[in-house]
Amino acid sequence: QVQLVESGGGLVQAGGSLRLSCAASGRAASSSAMGWFRQSPGKGREFVAGITWSGSNTDYVDSVKGRFTISRDNAKNTVSLQMNSLKPEDTAVYSCAARPYTVSLYPYEYTYWGQGTQVTVSS
Repeated sequence: QVQLVESGGGLVQAGGSLRLSCAASGRAASSSAMGWFRQSPGKGREFVAGITWSGSNTDYVDSVKGRFTISRDNAKNTVSLQMNSLKPEDTAVYSCAARPYTVSLYPYEYTYWGQGTQVTVSS
């Protein structure tokens, strides 16, 4: 099993930055691929970024490429999402999720989920 706890959300003005963290615990934490998803009211859960268990491969949704960076520290069992040049359309609840080894774009392929953290970007 893997337990996930997010932190770092908040309110920021457009153009600003936030750094989200996801602390993972459990036997499978270091061998899990991690994904960040977001969901805003009335919309489905959207893949934002993912990183393989080794950290060697990352993937991003087109709308955040060049602005967001996902990274992981397996020694500390943490995954971070650095979000720069934030836009009002980035406003959502952001959740981290874990699945074995490889990244998937599909939320139903992730086994473990954190509780989510709210990110609000004002214009």
